[in-house]
Amino acid sequence: MAQHFSLAACDVVGFDLDHTLCRYNLPESARLIYNSFAQFLVKEKGYDKELLTLTPEDWDFCCKGLALDLEDGTFIKLAADGTVLRASHGTRMMTPEELVETYGKKDWRHCTTDRHCAANVDIPCCSGKCYFYDNYFDLPGALLCARVVDSLTKQNRGQKTFDFWKDVVAGIQHNFKMSAFKENCGFFFPEIKRNLGKYVHRCPESVKRWLRQLKDAGKITMLITSSHSDYCKLLGTYILGKDFADLFDIVITNALKPGFFSHFPSQRPFHTLENDEEQEELPSLDKPGWYSQGNAAHLYELLKKMTNKPEPKVVYFGDSMHSDIFPAHHYSNWETVLILEELRGQEVKAEEAEPLEKRGKYEPPKVKPLNSLSNKWGSYFIDSVSRRGNAEDSLVYTWSSRRISTYSTIAIPSLEAIAELPLDYKFTRFSTNSSKTAGYYPLVHYTLYSQDTDSKIVFTEK
Repeated sequence: MAQHFSLAACDVVGFDLDHTLCRYNLPESARLIYNSFAQFLVKEKGYDKELLTLTPEDWDFCCKGLALDLEDGTFIKLAADGTVLRASHGTRMMTPEELVETYGKKDWRHCTTDRHCAANVDIPCCSGKCYFYDNYFDLPGALLCARVVDSLTKQNRGQKTFDFWKDVVAGIQHNFKMSAFKENCGFFFPEIKRNLGKYVHRCPESVKRWLRQLKDAGKITMLITSSHSDYCKLLGTYILGKDFADLFDIVITNALKPGFFSHFPSQRPFHTLENDEEQEELPSLDKPGWYSQGNAAHLYELLKKMTNKPEPKVVYFGDSMHSDIFPAHHYSNWETVLILEELRGQEVKAEEAEPLEKRGKYEPPKVKPLNSLSNKWGSYFIDSVSRRGNAEDSLVYTWSSRRISTYSTIAIPSLEAIAELPLDYKFTRFSTNSSKTAGYYPLVHYTLYSQDTDSKIVFTEK
């Protein structure tokens, strides 16, 4: 495979919507998502009202790349080889001694196939006994589930097995079912409709120009999102303008990823839409337009016709390894660009740095941005294993970092980061023949804190 990747060489450019084209105000959206689930658990399922109360410090628990063992309520951070780097029971972090006693140097028990689970075709949650947190919609749920485990452990005097996950799934259905937006039900969509600008950032003009540039250069452009058409229209109009759909040759909503890519040969059919309601099933996709559900195999047949090429080259931008990057790469052999806001670093925006006395008297405490470093969990990319010697000699890549370099062509902090580059710009792609950090653009700045000291280790590669 070529060492470099260029958009100019692609025939088709596809995008996810949430956290890819549409960037959220993470502190505000995190609070809303958390409250949406907490309100449901307390009001509908009778959980402890303490779940509704949070401190700013509580948000430090959130870190992408954690897996929750649904049987015992333990959160796990894995190394690239499948061994456990850090763990917590609920929100209580396990000590290095407890880690050695519980896990030793063995693979985590839900790495069920082989030792190098990072290279397997699925994430650990394939067993149905754990859940992997890899996007910003999920992360507030990690904090909520950890606090649920704390509460149940306290109430039941050291309870060791848990059965709360079915209630979390019920909360997902309540807040995000297909009809929730139209019916204005649940705790999420009504608030989003009332205060959209509080939760969502408009696309910069540079990104809008870049999208038009792609079309002007003859690229077929696609929007493929698991969000439903009504929510997609709300977001698209706000971030890109009322004619946002004109920027894309093909729009697919309710795509039900990762199944959109992976359900083969039992592909879901595409549906036409009328007033945001799904209509007839389509045995194949014959022309560009706006559709619901569907599958990548039938879509690719349409792309062959549109490009008049037997194997058009497709690149897909997305933020979720589970739903976007891994399945598009593994099942469809598309190029993939991971949107990874952790690469933005710990930016301090003017409004976040505003003196306390200038803020509203009753303004709730600020939520730590979910893309910033967690003091509890350390870096998303690397970690130190204090029980194996001094920190300088024990830096290891995380399981998440391994998957990024395995399944992504490149990783970028946002579309804005590349919007002003020429389309023929040559990015260095991830490759087994180069550094694990070669595919990050514009650079990698890994920061982590030792578990036992306040010393900071910085690892930077350009």
